[in-house]
Order: sequence, then structure tokens, then C-alpha cells
Amino acid sequence: MSNSRSDLTDGDVTDAADAGASAASDPLRPADHADGPASATQGRGDGGDITQPKLGLVGWLRWGWRQLTSMRTALVLLLLLAIAAIPGSIVPQRTADPNGVIAFQRENPGLYDVYDKLQLFDVYSSVWFSAIYILLFISLIGCVIPRTKHHWKALRARPPRTPARLSRLDDHAEALRVLPEGADADAEASHAVDVAQAQLKKAGYRVERYDRAGSGTRPGVASVSAERGYARETGNLVFHAALVGVLLSAGIGGGLTYTGQTVLVEGDSFVNSLGIGGYTTFNPGRFVDTENLAPYSMTLDRFDLTYVPVGQPGQGMAGDFVAHVTTQRPGEEPEQQEVRVNHPLDMAGDRIYLMGNGYAPTITVRNAAGDIVFRDDVEFLPQDNNMTSLGVVKVADGITEQDGAREQMGLVGFFYPLAARKESGALTSIYPALVNPVLTLDVYTGDLGIDDGTPRNVYELDTDGMTQLTGRSIDVASLELTPGQTVDLPDGLGTVTFEDNQANGGAESVKRYVSLSVHRDVGAPWVLAFAVIGLAGLLAALFIPRRRLWVKATPTADGGLAIEYAGLARGEDPAIAVAVAQAAREHGAALDAEGRSEASVVAASVSVAAASSPSPSRAPSSRAPSSRSETTP
Repeated sequence: MSNSRSDLTDGDVTDAADAGASAASDPLRPADHADGPASATQGRGDGGDITQPKLGLVGWLRWGWRQLTSMRTALVLLLLLAIAAIPGSIVPQRTADPNGVIAFQRENPGLYDVYDKLQLFDVYSSVWFSAIYILLFISLIGCVIPRTKHHWKALRARPPRTPARLSRLDDHAEALRVLPEGADADAEASHAVDVAQAQLKKAGYRVERYDRAGSGTRPGVASVSAERGYARETGNLVFHAALVGVLLSAGIGGGLTYTGQTVLVEGDSFVNSLGIGGYTTFNPGRFVDTENLAPYSMTLDRFDLTYVPVGQPGQGMAGDFVAHVTTQRPGEEPEQQEVRVNHPLDMAGDRIYLMGNGYAPTITVRNAAGDIVFRDDVEFLPQDNNMTSLGVVKVADGITEQDGAREQMGLVGFFYPLAARKESGALTSIYPALVNPVLTLDVYTGDLGIDDGTPRNVYELDTDGMTQLTGRSIDVASLELTPGQTVDLPDGLGTVTFEDNQANGGAESVKRYVSLSVHRDVGAPWVLAFAVIGLAGLLAALFIPRRRLWVKATPTADGGLAIEYAGLARGEDPAIAVAVAQAAREHGAALDAEGRSEASVVAASVSVAAASSPSPSRAPSSRAPSSRSETTP
């Protein structure tokens, strides 16, 4: 170059030094900063500003793909998915708790519209949750595939060559062995490395020999390179692939999953079909064929329930309860089975859970002419631990007023298994078992609101626009009945009877009912399997160390043999020093057992000498080899 230092005169050097000193003493100006105008033109020579090249559509797409498939983005999306799932555990979901959604709408009509527009009642099928889900899926796929290709190439590659100066590594040890008179040093060096190679291979290392023949005064060198711990990266990839499997299983399995609820009174049957009306509520996944559900039937034979006796601690609390059912599949014999809490019944791929129970009094309503206009087992919903229960009867037709007008009638009733009267005169239940059952009814007439096709809750009566005929609120005594008793309805509307189930051959005077949940989850076994696989991969990624070891044997000028041991951790490996010391110790013991050479002196770096107390791994040092004092007998 023409501007070399030798071409400058003494005056030029002095001027340049003065200019540099002056520039160093001057305060910085805006143009002196890295992003200032002056810096933008340095090295250009044309005085123009540096402009970034335009990426274009393909460039932006490539940039976006790299950002999406980065591990940082995958972690952010995983965190967002966990946050997005929180509303699903706080707000009632239509698929899991449809009655809770109805109750929320009734209690919070204004807030319901906002939640519904935000899809908070269908969190796991919402647009925003699905967007996070799909982006996470794509991000994981984009992360796993390139890393898998790279890992596959690494698995097929040979271990790296033995470094020329092993003493530069922090975890390093040396041993000097004395050979017999007249022994071939090169052959003994090769044999020593053969022994080390066999030991390392037995320990699970991938090994590769890298020998160098001697030339002239330069001695030959025999060495083996060994590495292991690729299962660490394999476990990492398995973990991420298992996450993809969990997402696929949850997504596809969710589309094939359905959940339904049904209520069975003792003696009633259930058929797994929507057309026959076996379900009270049914929530299918988007891929469920509702016309081809698994065919089977189930009959509730009886429901057994025991309570803690009066006078004992926890009196009135439910003990053991079990639903005895008879199930049958097409072409098979009926089978007697049981359903218990936390012990669901498996039936044709469905799991049937026992969710609740209660009393179902049999109520018969006759009109003034004596015709039966209503007769059914009415499920009463428990209101407290003593089974004080609330139920509704809706008589849509058959009731005629005294003036001949046809009227609809509703009955709101309370059932008390063991009725007792308070000081106020009101009834309450003081024990949940059937001891002194009493049924009270309040009578309403008017429009039930069921003729316009609007869905109504069968367990509630909308009394707006109806006329109350009995009840404490209008100072008219409620109708009060015991099993087998019949009383007259007000205004000559007819009669109502509280049927005695024992008179009809039942075990108790009042029937019981159970609430069952039928659930089919195709993806659950796959989610569990991938979760177990992912956990195994994560454990491998966390606890399997990746390390490299080298053993090198070099003949010495005095006819001895210098053997070097060194190790290098690929990541965190506190036990690398122990591994090097153990390799040196076991190799020396094997050579001593053969008797072909004798140990002379062992010298080690500081980290190996203190191998009894492992310390965190260190990166390779660039320092010069530590000085060692070696003597030959």
C-alpha cells in the first residue's frame, strides 16, 4: 500500500499526532456519534448516506418466518396460551357447564352480551384462542424440523480430531510410563490408546482413532477422540415434538369429543341417542357424527346412599353412595354394573360419571273432571346439606277454570325428607334421609311461556304474568302433602296427589334420581402418552451431560511413553473433571494390570486434581500449558 508507515515523513507523523490529540480533547459533537451524519459517510468516499437494502415481499416473509420459528417466540406463545386459558377456568363454558352459562345470563344480562361477543363462554373454540394455538403449533414445527436435520447430521458425523495441545484445556491430566528395554514405543503407544478406546466405548462414548505416524526426529502420536451426550439434544427434540403431539391430540381429539348430561330416576332408562331424547344437554365436537353415537342403553335399578347417623360427628353427611344400573349393547346380554363417585363406568368408549343425586317425588294432577292431566316423577334440586329440595311442575293443558276458560298451571314445591317446623311456622329439613317426608306446593295459574317456542329451564317457573293462588307471600297456606295424600287445588281446579312409591312396590316412599355425565374423549390417551414422552425427553435434556474426552499417547525421547487425558464439556457439566480423572485412573490401572509398562509420574491440572469436589464446567482456556515437573527413574 502507498500509505504505509514507512512512506510518512517526520512532519507528517507529528501533524497527525497533534491532530489526534486535539480531536481527543475536543468535546463530542452530534456528528461524532455512531448514528450521526459524519459516521454515516465514513469509509464511503462519496459523501452519501448509507441506506439499507429493501427487503421486498420475499425478504419480509423470510424475516417473519424466522421470527415465528424462533425459540423465543415459541416460549412467548406458550405463555400466551396459558394466560388465554385462564378465562376458561373462571367463566362457565357451554361445553362443560351449560346450566352455569344460563345462570350467568340470568344474573348478569348486561355482562353476558359482552362476554358472549368476546367468546368467553367458548374459550377453547374461540378465534383468538385458536389463533394462539395454531401459531404455537407452526412455531414448534418450524423449530423442530431444522434442529432435527442438524442433529441427524451431527449423529452421523465422526467425533472431532484430537486437539494438538490438550494441556490448554482446563480439565487435563498427564501420565508418564516407563517401557521395558528394547520395546517398540510406537507400538506401545498404539496399544495404550487401544485400551483407552475399548474402555471409552464400553462407557458409551462414540470413538474415533486419529493416529499420526512419526517422521524423522518427530515421534508418532496415537490418540482417540470420544464423545457422548447426544441423547441430551435428542431428549430436547423429543420434548418439543411431544409438545406438538399434545397440541395435535388436543385439537383433533377435541373435535371428536362430546359431553352430555342426563338425569335418571329409579326405574327409568337412558339410550345413547339424540333422536330418542336421552340427553338433557349435549355438547358435541365439530367432527362428532351425532347420528351415529355408540349404541347402548342403561337403566337405573336403584340408588343406595347412607348418611352418618344422628348423634355422631358429621351427622347427616353422605357416606357411601352407588348407582346400580343395568347396561346393554346390541346383540349382547344385559349386564349389572355400578357407578360411583370418582369411579366412572366405561361403556362403548364412553365414560359415565356420577355427578349428583336427589329426590324425585311422584306427583299426579287431576282436573275438576277427575282426568289425569299430569303424572310424573319430578326431580327436586337439593338446596342444602339436609336435602331441602326445590322442584317445579308445569301443567300445560287440561286445566279448566270455573268460568270454563282453559288455563295453564304451575306448581312450585319444596320437599323435606325429615320435616320440622321452625318457630316462624315455616318447614325445614333437619336430616337428609327419608324419615318424615313432606311436600309443600304453591299454585300459580296463567301463561307458562312455553307456547312461543322460547327454551325454558324445566327447573324454574317464570311467575311474571301469572296469578299466585297459594303461598306465604299472599297469606294463603301452601298445599302440604305426605306420601299417599291427595289435596284439592284452589278455585276448584282439581286435585294433586303425592304418590307413595312403596305402595307401588318401591323400596322407599319417594324415588331417587341421579345426575350422570357421559363423556367421550378420544384425544385423552394420546395427550397422556405424549405428555409422558415429553417428560422423559425433558429429563434427558436436563440431566444427560454432553462431553468430549481425548486420550493421546506420545513416545518420549528417553524411551518412555507420555499419555495425556483431557475433557471438554458441551454445556453445563460439573462432573467433567471427575470424568477426566476417572478415565486416567481406570486407564492407568488397566495398563498396570497388563504389565507392559510401569507408571512413573502423574501430573494434573488444578481442576482434575480437585476432582473429588466437582465444580461447574469451564470453557476451554487459551492459557499456555501449566508447567510440570517430571522425573524419570
